[in-house]
Amino acid sequence: MTDTPDVLRVRRAGADDFPVLERLWPMFRHDLSEVRGQLPDPDGTFRSDRLTAAFRDPGWAAYLALRGDRPAGFALVRALETPVRVLNAFFVVRGARRSGVGMTVVREVVAQHPGRWEIPFQDDNHTAARFWRRVAGELAGRDWTEEHRPVPGRPQSPPDTWISFTV
Repeated sequence: MTDTPDVLRVRRAGADDFPVLERLWPMFRHDLSEVRGQLPDPDGTFRSDRLTAAFRDPGWAAYLALRGDRPAGFALVRALETPVRVLNAFFVVRGARRSGVGMTVVREVVAQHPGRWEIPFQDDNHTAARFWRRVAGELAGRDWTEEHRPVPGRPQSPPDTWISFTV
């Protein structure tokens, strides 16, 4: 049975979903490569240690967004065992962007783990920067902060922007 194509569901990803997220991962990393100026590894792949961690390590969770039976995006959350959760990776397939999918995914993921949240992004990714500031405003009103932090292990990179709020 196939779901209605316009119905969006967001659910925690299980081991059976790993291959789907593994196929979406290069699209996510490819999008980021434009902002970060990074090339794939010599074998043509992008590092995927964070994706693996989301399925292997305690304190991590992966979420899959489906429109009908088709993948529309994913979110990886880390630091679930700490007082502050981190939205570590977030991706919406280009064909589902600007349709409310991103905001729906964020709302549903954050609702699963109420408390303090931090979300990093790059200011050079103007679309993401606007999106994340809008998310903070919609989820926390005026009660959110923004700061720049150095990227660990990459002193040559511009700092990441981190927004923080409580839900």
